[in-house]
Amino acid sequence: MSANIESFPGTPLSQADLDAGKVLTTYWKPKLEYGWDAGVAISRYLEELKNGRIIGIKCRRCRRVVVPPRVVCEWCWEPMNDWVYLQDTGTVNTYSVCYIRWDASRAKEPQIPAVIDIDGASNAGFLHLLEEVDPKEVKIGMKVQAVWKPPEERVGAITDIKYFKPL
Repeated sequence: MSANIESFPGTPLSQADLDAGKVLTTYWKPKLEYGWDAGVAISRYLEELKNGRIIGIKCRRCRRVVVPPRVVCEWCWEPMNDWVYLQDTGTVNTYSVCYIRWDASRAKEPQIPAVIDIDGASNAGFLHLLEEVDPKEVKIGMKVQAVWKPPEERVGAITDIKYFKPL
């Protein structure tokens, strides 16, 4: 058995009444603006990248130097605030030769994403690209150095390092 709208008590609303503002509603089109804060450690890290420097942070208890920096050691839970400038060199921890780009399109020339362990840091480094190297020549343990964007092109992002190349 189906009921039609006229069988319910009350006054039915029409779209015309809503559009004319005759009915009080809670419908609105919110204008939402978002802000994002990287926090103390990552903000400083990004600012240093903009200046062409890699910075880490040292745990006084564990004696580890961590990059990217964080404010609390994940091993011993001690606050960290001893900043350490690091070299822009490192070692290939692992890598892949990819013929598929990030947007799932095919590439004629491969990209070589790699995890780079930054010299002077105690933890695994960060993911970045290798260039200026034949994919067949890449090896785990290979020494590499950052190739930076020109200062006027830097924005305070990991992409301020264009790529890493063999030393």
